[in-house]
Amino acid sequence: MASSSPDKMVLTIGTRKSKLAMLQTHAVRDALQKNYPDYEFKIFSQDSAGDLNKVTPFRDFATKNLWTEELEELMIGGQVDFVVHSLKDVPTNLPSTCTLGPMPPRQDSRDVLVVKKGLSYKSLSELPAGSVVGTSSVRRTAQLARKYPHLKVLDVRGNIETRISKLDAEDSPFTCIILAAAGLLRMNIGDRIAQYLDSTNSGMLYAVGQGALGIEIRKDDTVLKQMLESIGHQETTFASLAERSLLRTLEGGCSAPLGVEAEWVHGSEGSKKLRMRAVVVSVDGKDCAQVELEGDVNSTEAAEAFGITVAKALVEDGAGAILDVIQKDKAAKVNVTA
Repeated sequence: MASSSPDKMVLTIGTRKSKLAMLQTHAVRDALQKNYPDYEFKIFSQDSAGDLNKVTPFRDFATKNLWTEELEELMIGGQVDFVVHSLKDVPTNLPSTCTLGPMPPRQDSRDVLVVKKGLSYKSLSELPAGSVVGTSSVRRTAQLARKYPHLKVLDVRGNIETRISKLDAEDSPFTCIILAAAGLLRMNIGDRIAQYLDSTNSGMLYAVGQGALGIEIRKDDTVLKQMLESIGHQETTFASLAERSLLRTLEGGCSAPLGVEAEWVHGSEGSKKLRMRAVVVSVDGKDCAQVELEGDVNSTEAAEAFGITVAKALVEDGAGAILDVIQKDKAAKVNVTA
């Protein structure tokens, strides 16, 4: 809960302890501090379940709240006032008393290829058969299986620095790893990027919310929502909410290997439309549903509606059958281990 000092009202921001999480939170704090000099913004950090377990592949966790649950509980309990997340880590269904505030401008949303030091490959298409790609993402694994079946995928966990260290180690099995561009750019290690991956040059679409920051607040905190509007970026917020609506509609209880690519395009009379490409690929890469749609997205309600429209189009193209198989396979694994 907000507290006050003799001179200023104090707001506490919750975040994870990783270097990237702290950099992102400091950026939000500095932007708010500039606009609200009469407030003091303190940062509280702690590890999440995903930080503490660096061994289990993401797809094998029973909960979807790997990065958010502990901090949400602190916010609901009043120990922190709001929480800064990487938006792609935030489940599409939040606790009933929580919501996302306006979002700051998005960093580059694309995935990128990072090649082991000493190797000269500049793109996925250059990698020879049998090359090992490190990723813990089912979405990336499925798209790689479809577009680059000659490559081998091996799970890799840890924060950005850890994964790059594993890649560069002398005894590393990896030829390359795939990461989000945003993290590397925010940490000023963009020089490790060999290729930016997108629908045109590699057929790789990014994760819902990637590159954006999700600022989670209590739903009844109208003052903080107004404060966040001062640093918010409408196009980022609307596009991200549309992506999340798409994923929420598709999930139906399972984690969908969904790739998206959203961009704002100029319509008639100077208006802007949101163009969204979306793909769902089976884990083995053999089955694929993909769509590309444009919509007028000029409010949070319109963003939610557009996401649902894209989801329905994906299902019509075959995504429903792919997701049914994934859900059954996951349920079977749970029954085996139970």
